Amino acid sequence: MRRFGELVVTVILVVSVPCRSLENERTLVIVKPDGVSGNYTTSIRNIILQSGFTIQAQLTLHLAQHTVTTFYAEHSTKAFFPSLVKYMTSGPVLIMVLEKVNAIADWRTLIGPTDARKAKITHPHSIRAMCGEDLQRNCVHGSDSLHSAAREISFFFPEGTTLKHDEL
Repeated sequence: MRRFGELVVTVILVVSVPCRSLENERTLVIVKPDGVSGNYTTSIRNIILQSGFTIQAQLTLHLAQHTVTTFYAEHSTKAFFPSLVKYMTSGPVLIMVLEKVNAIADWRTLIGPTDARKAKITHPHSIRAMCGEDLQRNCVHGSDSLHSAAREISFFFPEGTTLKHDEL
């Protein structure tokens, strides 16, 4: 409080501290070739919308080998990498950017365990239980952290580009 002659002025400083739990997050979703070829995209979109997500961007494309090897570079030294590349280039995929509060964790809960065989037992109502086959052919991808989501979204949707791609 400050005095200016007869006038008393009270200064109130309001500091806004962002609360992470109340901010929208974005996550990248890939409906993999088995999800697209198995005609699960409509069901998956319905689950997404019914779960409170908004779809910020989407595109359907057939991934080229160099795109898959770049996107999954962190797995390049693992034994399953060649089969992953073959699988992800085997047909069209649907790529979406989802947004909502707690998007990353909520999406990962919806999709269930990475191994679709396990998901069918432990999370029978999950997306991977619905349309996945096994550890690799698990129907969908979801970002696992804020850092991964930012990297993955910018990989497919670089700033300043249009969202229409024929093939990457």
